Amino acid sequence: MVQILSAVKLELSVTEIGSVILGKERQVRLALCCLLAGGHLLIEDLPGMGKTMLSHALAKVLGLDYTRIQFTSDLLPADILGVSVFNKNSAQFEFVPGPVFTQVLLADEINRTTPKTQSALLEAMEERQVTVEGQTRELPSPFFVIATQNPTTQSGTYPLPESQLDRFLMRLTLGYPDREAERKLLLGENSHQLLANLQTVITVSELEAMQQLVETIHVSTSLVDYVQRLVEQSRTSGDYAWGLSPRGALALLRSAKTWALMEGRDHVLPEDVQAVLIPVAEHRLATSIEKHGGGVARKLLDSVDVIV
Repeated sequence: MVQILSAVKLELSVTEIGSVILGKERQVRLALCCLLAGGHLLIEDLPGMGKTMLSHALAKVLGLDYTRIQFTSDLLPADILGVSVFNKNSAQFEFVPGPVFTQVLLADEINRTTPKTQSALLEAMEERQVTVEGQTRELPSPFFVIATQNPTTQSGTYPLPESQLDRFLMRLTLGYPDREAERKLLLGENSHQLLANLQTVITVSELEAMQQLVETIHVSTSLVDYVQRLVEQSRTSGDYAWGLSPRGALALLRSAKTWALMEGRDHVLPEDVQAVLIPVAEHRLATSIEKHGGGVARKLLDSVDVIV
């Protein structure tokens, strides 16, 4: 019953976000799945495809604090994490928190800044904390990073290293809207006005309860066998430069459990694994859509039988 009630709330959230992000229901569901699973999301696409709008809409519907950072070539780590400033009244240095101290952080065009600044997010994403000037500070909960990046073929971009790509639970591509959705977009209200009218559907306490509920989703031994066969195929087939890491395997299973919760079930089916494998595994098997042409995770999915 609890799973069904959670699924109803999540379905309402998808519908509410879909009133702004037209024709992208699957991408909205995956973004919500990524947040519920406690991961971080990378959205890779051309400029102007709705990446920022999706991030803002997700935060508003879930009632979360939202901060956006525009990544540029001159951005410094301190611009993200914060810095100590001397207070003349107290004659002491006081820490001024940076924009990373929020619940939903949009790292917009993350691959337009230098690797040094990109790496400033690594501790925050992995440990939910930052260390500045020798002192460790906890980040708010929940903490969700949505990073957007332009195709690496565009000028002024710095490719994300494999270690940083692996910190993202999922990678999505929005793509062009279909004809009907684009027509509604052209003839409809201003998107910013629609965003302002979005209603909060899930409270922070409800969201945290759903994240804990993911842990209770049952996984059978045969389902674990299926996940292990997928992981082993990625490592031993010779079709990939490198296979899925243990972190990648854990990410796949946790995402599948979250997808099952969103479907109102208390157990994972092979279909749940198949629904999330491409966004979870694609960027771990290939570092660039442009270089590999996409489809590497689809090839993995097609090459492993559900039952042996």
